[in-house]
Amino acid sequence: MTANEIIEEALKEVEVEYRFNHFETEEAVNPPFICYTNPETRNFYADGKVYMTIQTINIELYTDQKTKELEEKIEAALQKRGIGWSKAETYIEEENMYEVLYEMEVKEDAGNDEKE
Repeated sequence: MTANEIIEEALKEVEVEYRFNHFETEEAVNPPFICYTNPETRNFYADGKVYMTIQTINIELYTDQKTKELEEKIEAALQKRGIGWSKAETYIEEENMYEVLYEMEVKEDAGNDEKE
């Protein structure tokens, strides 16, 4: 599985609308909702070769009120898949919403290990 597939599988368990990066204007939803991104990779490489691709993933939970139960659901779905994460929270005044940010690194599928 790719990192995105692993994250999408986890997010399906949370049962909240989610999209990669953003919702299009015509599909806007009311909170709570989730957007996730892969802002970069942090690969393991040596001798001019990438041996392991590690995707950095950010999951952004947006709510109009603090929802500890929903955060626990996300955390349990990640924990179930052995994904470590760090968490930060902010209140976005102009949107009247809370944002809880989960940052993690997810290893890409090892199915790309080809014998030479």
